Amino acid sequence: MVKTPSTKKKAPRARKRTPGANPRKLLKLVQKCLDDDQADDVTVIDLSGKTAFADFMIVASGRNTRHISAMASHLKAKIKTAGGLTPPTEGLNQSEWVLIDGGDVIIHLFHPEIRMSYNLEKMWGGAAWPEDSSEDHLEENPDGPKA
Repeated sequence: MVKTPSTKKKAPRARKRTPGANPRKLLKLVQKCLDDDQADDVTVIDLSGKTAFADFMIVASGRNTRHISAMASHLKAKIKTAGGLTPPTEGLNQSEWVLIDGGDVIIHLFHPEIRMSYNLEKMWGGAAWPEDSSEDHLEENPDGPKA
């Protein structure tokens, strides 16, 4: 008997939510933590309508691998305190690019040269908030930035 691939479509994977946190509160928590840790060039990207895996992406730079590692450790602890679970993290050993999966908020911490080569802001296009205005946009425009 020859097996043929199933014609049934697989159900889309459900998005992992951070327990006990809503996306905007989690976003503000992450922004405050990055501000406290003096992250450079923090950019918030609104992913609503672009993807189902998260509501926001934050891209930030650290001055060196030690700074990036410290920021990642602080973020993991804050997210765990807020949601009860330690968020999955990739790249912490090398600390040139660390990805923290906060569920509704994905955080990328980069060494500046690595960030320039990947240019996630351009890849996800046009819906970025610069660091100095991101919290103002959350209060003034709860639906996100205008594309």
